Amino acid sequence: MAVPTLTPKSQTSAVILPVTGAASDVAAVVPLGIYTSSVEFLSGAAAQVAYTHKKLGGDVLDIELSSSNVYANYEEACLEYSYLINSHQAKNILSTVLGNATGTFDHKGEMSDSTLSSSLNGTRIELTYPEIRFEYARRFGNATAFDAGLGGTVPEYSASFTLVDDIQDYDLQAVVSSSAAAGGVPYASIDRTRRIIINRVFYKTPRSMWRFYGYYGGLNVIGNLATYGQYADDSTFEVVPVWQNKLQAMNFEDMLYTRTSHFSYELRDNKIRIFPPPMANEVDKMWFTFQVIDDAWSVDGAKKDGVEGVNNLNTIPFANIPYENINSVGKQWIRRFALALSKETLGQIRGKFGTIPIPGENLTLNANELLSQAKDEQSALRDELKTILDEMAYSALAEKDAAIAGSVNTLKQQTPLPIFQG
Repeated sequence: MAVPTLTPKSQTSAVILPVTGAASDVAAVVPLGIYTSSVEFLSGAAAQVAYTHKKLGGDVLDIELSSSNVYANYEEACLEYSYLINSHQAKNILSTVLGNATGTFDHKGEMSDSTLSSSLNGTRIELTYPEIRFEYARRFGNATAFDAGLGGTVPEYSASFTLVDDIQDYDLQAVVSSSAAAGGVPYASIDRTRRIIINRVFYKTPRSMWRFYGYYGGLNVIGNLATYGQYADDSTFEVVPVWQNKLQAMNFEDMLYTRTSHFSYELRDNKIRIFPPPMANEVDKMWFTFQVIDDAWSVDGAKKDGVEGVNNLNTIPFANIPYENINSVGKQWIRRFALALSKETLGQIRGKFGTIPIPGENLTLNANELLSQAKDEQSALRDELKTILDEMAYSALAEKDAAIAGSVNTLKQQTPLPIFQG
């Protein structure tokens, strides 16, 4: 019997990463298709195949990856870079853009057409440097100013009620509600079910008076109606500091509501009790100022106070960073991150079979090593980029500028002045 002739074939993986990619193939196989309209992205993804092939030793050992795997990883790396950059920028500017217009985004994270209610429409906000506005500080200050009685953005109204002989108790909430229902007052449109905040109660309207003591200057005034010894700077012929004028105004207002008042009151639950009981031929009316606090979500559409707008990271109108606007630093990070993702993909593929039987032996694959390297490299690249971004935060840049300015001033102090000879 004749000895048979054996013609063995080399058994390799059915899928082997080619040496180079093709830009014409990228758009059809990337899973999300976010950058497929960019010719530069298609070229970059194709070039990543050659980079991956060389870095993973494809010219020595077969790499069980397809070019589509590399294209998908390159797309993910671009999106990861955009995510980290936009997150960093959001931390930089959130306090500035609170309340500004937001937008609507499609499934790709791209801004839909004609969705912004402001001039932001049609622009790339993620590529724009906004002017610093301190919006959070301003809004917080307005809220605290109201509670401190220093103004703010909450309107203040005034109302009055008629005193009745020997009647001490009056419901100011009911006074405001009935006046608003009758109309003809600035607060007619307010929600009458909301509690009002009483600020001041007085029985005489404030008068313009420059003299410090009394309405007509005859009480406790040195010189009594003369121009010397008064607290008014225009009569003493002095150049006085601003604090003195402020003290005059504060004491005059205090005088209106305390020194010249014949009444006191007690206020509980917007119900006032007058002391002593009013009597005939004394005072007909009393006035009070109040505010109505709307809920925190209400918005004044006419004034565009920014309640409906950017409120956190999610509503900042950031789309994906265009591929063409990623510079050389960013593209190198993307290449390295895409390579780490390809290692992870290769590790997942090889991990489906721990060993491969060969004649007389078993071949152990390096799936675990690849997965470990991939995870470590991805984590290191993210940390590297975050560290760089933190060092470039607007607050950090301001600190560096201050340090440079201080160093320059120190150098100038050590530099002797030139001597000029005439």
